[in-house]
Amino acid sequence: MKAFGKVGVLLGGRSAEREVSLKSGAAVLAALLRQGVDAHAFDPAERDLPDLARAHFDRVIIALHGRYGEDGTIQGALELLGIPYTGSGVMASALALDKWRTKLLWQAAGVPTPEYALLDAETDFDAVVRKLGLPIFVKPAREGSSIGMSKVTAAGDLKPAWEKAAQSDTLVLAERFIGGGEYTCAIVGDSVLPMIRLVPKKDFYDFEAKYLRDDTEYRVPCGLSAAEEQAIQALARKAFEVLGCSGWARLDVMLDAAGKPYFLEANTSPGMTDHSLVPMAARAAGMDFDMLVLKILESARVG
Repeated sequence: MKAFGKVGVLLGGRSAEREVSLKSGAAVLAALLRQGVDAHAFDPAERDLPDLARAHFDRVIIALHGRYGEDGTIQGALELLGIPYTGSGVMASALALDKWRTKLLWQAAGVPTPEYALLDAETDFDAVVRKLGLPIFVKPAREGSSIGMSKVTAAGDLKPAWEKAAQSDTLVLAERFIGGGEYTCAIVGDSVLPMIRLVPKKDFYDFEAKYLRDDTEYRVPCGLSAAEEQAIQALARKAFEVLGCSGWARLDVMLDAAGKPYFLEANTSPGMTDHSLVPMAARAAGMDFDMLVLKILESARVG
């Protein structure tokens, strides 16, 4: 463990996902300390970049979520400081947090993703309903953890849903509903982990279902045939590579009634809380939490 040197765990931050990040970071820090790693918490919301430089970390593990932690900004700072860090680089992080630009790349590369429309104050909301049908998911393009997200089931609710999402981001997506089942696929290093099917007791897998409720059902094995799962895992790897991701990520997938997968987004700094999906998938692959954290840490690099 001495080979890792002094390790910083970046947690908290200034995004809307700060509280989740604090929990992820605390779990990661505890795992590193259990393994004898010289690890220290660092919260960019409370300490500045000169402090980060003065900390003399040999590498850092990023447990930040959302803006200023998952969007390429902290990655750029670490590049300038020459500090090896975990996860994707500047460009891939910025692209992956932006669901609209992610879709543009995936569409160009043949990765299936739901049809969508961009919403703003000038939008003809009735035309969007005619184009996408109902229900429609409305979401801020550059937020995670389902923050600001709504499921619209009546045409008159689309504009209020846009107004809600616009409180979190100036860029808002309306997305066609895919109703055959919700899954997630994690990638760690060279491994694509077993897929998980998510079965929330609420109408959809929102912030409450992700972090606050204990009745969300997580199915591992996911219930697909081996051939179906392997095909989606191969597509997940392609989606990961199209964005230029590295290290690790989690990709969210919906299946339609015919079993065709549609990729929603890539999370380049996934949650590591007691409700989080990557640790769950890792356990299904025979990797406990401490092993997972060390494997992620081993991948730290600059550029």
